[in-house]
Amino acid sequence: MSIRAAFTVPHPPLIVPEVGRGGEKQIEATTRAYEAVADRIAELKPDTIIISSPHAPMYTDYFHISPGTRAEGSFAEFRAPEVRFSEKYDEIMTQTAVRLAEDRGFPAGTFGGKDGRLDHGTMVPLYFIRQKYEGGRIVRIGLSGLPLTEHYRLGQLISEAVRAAGTDAVWVASGDLSHKLQEYGPYGFAPEGPQYDERVMNVLSRAAFGELLEFDETFLDKAAECGHRSFVMMAGALDGIAVRAEKLCHEDITGVGYGICAFFPNGADESRRFLDAYTAKRDSILADKRARSDPYVRLAVSSLESYILSGEKIPVPDGLPDEMLYRRAGAFVSIHKQGELRGCIGTIAPTTGSIAEEIIQNAISASTQDPRFDPITADELPLLEVNVDVLGEPETISSHDMLDVKRYGVIVTSGFKRGLLLPDLDGVDTVEDQINIAKRKAGIRPDEEVKLQRFEVVRHY
Repeated sequence: MSIRAAFTVPHPPLIVPEVGRGGEKQIEATTRAYEAVADRIAELKPDTIIISSPHAPMYTDYFHISPGTRAEGSFAEFRAPEVRFSEKYDEIMTQTAVRLAEDRGFPAGTFGGKDGRLDHGTMVPLYFIRQKYEGGRIVRIGLSGLPLTEHYRLGQLISEAVRAAGTDAVWVASGDLSHKLQEYGPYGFAPEGPQYDERVMNVLSRAAFGELLEFDETFLDKAAECGHRSFVMMAGALDGIAVRAEKLCHEDITGVGYGICAFFPNGADESRRFLDAYTAKRDSILADKRARSDPYVRLAVSSLESYILSGEKIPVPDGLPDEMLYRRAGAFVSIHKQGELRGCIGTIAPTTGSIAEEIIQNAISASTQDPRFDPITADELPLLEVNVDVLGEPETISSHDMLDVKRYGVIVTSGFKRGLLLPDLDGVDTVEDQINIAKRKAGIRPDEEVKLQRFEVVRHY
């Protein structure tokens, strides 16, 4: 038993005639493609319909799989309460997936999700499927804030659960594309919007699933995409399998991208182990960076590794450059894992006798005391990318015009509240963004007047 087919589909409530009230005619091509998907599913007669939805319960560090025997839902919130669903869950399939996740310590299961009603990311696909096929119990899976690689791994786990449960399944990866394609759209326009749509549809139409893992998180955020993680999860379920892809439709009518593709497995293909290839490439790049890192970064890495592995703070080692030994300055240590921030703590002004001591101290704090994250564990150490910023003297300024997000960091002060943001950060494109984020970090209201200081940094990789 296996996954017989997979589909990427959008979920605009507008496409349901009772909701659209004529507006659905704008996207007739998407409707026709959706009907073709439903026809394919009806031909396959699957025992299980797996639906990954961005609007199912979602958690930062956990994948929710809907529990229970059945779930109800309707389009009442879209003024169409008469369109109702009553779906049976595939309990055996769900229990099998949860057991596999527990055995491997993978963060997925049935906890949470107090509101058990079906979401529109699930119901829109079912609206079309149920017109053609009444069979098949569903498995509903939410996304998470975890890296794309973990979504791919969950897809692999679900595929294994399909085989273990002895079921024939189809995967429906629900998700719109960019929400920022047109000025008149509900979210306005960003240049990354059409760039995302063109790129992701190209990838999907070739079934080049490994390239889905290479999308930068900042780019995805700027594009305001909806379904990328859903697509990655689906891709993981087809890992190591030859796939025939069909692009059925792509529309940009409402300012939101709607793309539909179909994928049909065609036997094993070891060359399509995309996560293994991506991980090997990433590890090689990280090892090369570490080999080329300067003494500042090597000291930070040594400090955090020693503390995490043994609980011991290292002494200042011999052989460091004189500047690290005899100059005092504030310093920040930033830690990333698989492209996402994992910890960042530093000092605005020096608190120790040297830059070296400052780095040793702040590397420990960034890896174990950043309140936004759990402490870093030993198994994460090979995946970490570390950089060090050594701060120059802060300079009081009188105007926003004296800032430059690429060159200067900013310090905002209101009474006893003080916030800092480093320069040249991904996703911080304007001075207004920079100041507002610094205010938010300090607990300063957006409309509150602040004193401004700027500073330059020397960033070490």
